[in-house]
Amino acid sequence: MAHWEFRGRELVNCSCEYGCNCQFNALPDKGHCYAVAAIQIDEGRHGDTPLNGLRIAAIFKWPGAIHEGNGEAIAFVDRQADEAQRTALLRIMTGQDTDPFATMFAVYAATVTNMHEPVFTDIEFEVDVEGRKGRLSIPNYVEMVGEPIRNKVTGEASRAQIVLPAGFEYEVADIGSASSKSAGPVQVDFSDSYGQFANLHLSSHGVVRS
Repeated sequence: MAHWEFRGRELVNCSCEYGCNCQFNALPDKGHCYAVAAIQIDEGRHGDTPLNGLRIAAIFKWPGAIHEGNGEAIAFVDRQADEAQRTALLRIMTGQDTDPFATMFAVYAATVTNMHEPVFTDIEFEVDVEGRKGRLSIPNYVEMVGEPIRNKVTGEASRAQIVLPAGFEYEVADIGSASSKSAGPVQVDFSDSYGQFANLHLSSHGVVRS
């Protein structure tokens, strides 16, 4: 098994209300879980293959709770990745070269039964975790925008965090509001729902604890 490790930043938007029940071992509030996720890898490696500066993204649809399975997904890999990097990123995203259920990649891969062919394309992605702002654009596939949660009276940005000391994705996530709409084989459309902004430090063995 090739060892991998990376540091990066993510923006995730799902169909749940702010807070996302899944983060607390509860069932999704809509009865299903639809999500769009994007990650900027700032520095990392898979074996001897460098991953610095590359981007990945995915769209997911589960008809019920994630752990019940029968999910559908499509993965997007940065067009700038060479063949070795594409292989490495897909192995990470599909839970390979990873301890069982050690990362969200491994968990999600185990619950997806309809995995569409990956798309190698331009991924426009920017995210400011501290500011709870971000944008993902994959032409012909998906658009996602994230922003802070706003106070309904004053309009001021409101900050909230989720802390998961034993989580398989992050230790701390800033929570915002996000909206996504997709086209293609996996279609989602939701607005002003759960937005997750997090700094990631992951490896083959799970979250690298600070």
